[in-house]
Amino acid sequence: MKYVEVNGVRLSAIGVGCWQFGSREWGYGGEYAHKTAIDIVRRALDLGVNLIDTAEIYAMGASERIVGRAIEGRRVEAFVATKLFPVMPVKPVVEWRAKASRQRLGIDTIDLYQIHWPNPFVPFKTTMQGLRSLQDEGVIKHAGVSNFSAAQWETAERHLGRPVLSNQVQYSLVARRPDREIVPYAQRNDRIVIAYSPLGQGLLGGRYDKDNLPSGSARRMNALFLPENLEKAHPLLNALREIGRAHDATPAQVALAWVIHHPNVVAIPGASSVEQLERNVAAADLKLSADEIDRLTSESDRFRPKAGLAAVPDLVRTRFS
Repeated sequence: MKYVEVNGVRLSAIGVGCWQFGSREWGYGGEYAHKTAIDIVRRALDLGVNLIDTAEIYAMGASERIVGRAIEGRRVEAFVATKLFPVMPVKPVVEWRAKASRQRLGIDTIDLYQIHWPNPFVPFKTTMQGLRSLQDEGVIKHAGVSNFSAAQWETAERHLGRPVLSNQVQYSLVARRPDREIVPYAQRNDRIVIAYSPLGQGLLGGRYDKDNLPSGSARRMNALFLPENLEKAHPLLNALREIGRAHDATPAQVALAWVIHHPNVVAIPGASSVEQLERNVAAADLKLSADEIDRLTSESDRFRPKAGLAAVPDLVRTRFS
């Protein structure tokens, strides 16, 4: 396993994203929530993965409970990250909600507590006061944010008066906005970018096309899966396949390797099975050449997805991310 070290923290380059754990919108069913999800986390720990990322909003707390059961007896192996959904994130609410997450997770200290989205109506100052108090009390170890711009990240850190370790953002070959400011900010300041949806919710795995559309509501709401966009993605997917063949790797593994080749970036793909988790983890050892990186980046630059009704609820789509 490749690890990324920033600000005294050592994280596996590939982590486990736990949005799917217990969430109906993925359509995985009860067997997945009660057994497979736990097996995924435990196998990840076996393979040296330490970053396990969840949130209070995922399945309304069920994901945190599943993670808690999965790491029972193996707490020291896991760097547990969770997120506060920012409804009235004033200091006392932040403190109360973090302690509720800690209880659901069944741990003494949350390794990384992240503000899931910036709240435009609540000043960062009062939210960060809550995080600072939680750090002082030992409820959380590190503070983080999610879906913040670079400027908002910097402002949050100024109000915290301490490092805001990470910013969790959507980042992949089909979501390149973090390249502009967020990734460079992390690299300049010894911070970390946690890439969610690093496979474009599965688009970059090459499984879906206009004749094989996804079934789960989480993907159906995503404009990337409009038939027109699946057609537009063919050149990028073909590049992933061709590069994958040269390395005996899958398109998804190549796409993950592209994400984590960036300094100060780790990825948290989800997994529908233990086998998929193992394939994700193997991507950490995949070394792409400079020419392969350039080809993927160029094809990504040329991909211009069409917006549509599925793209309207971007906040709805990613509020659980």
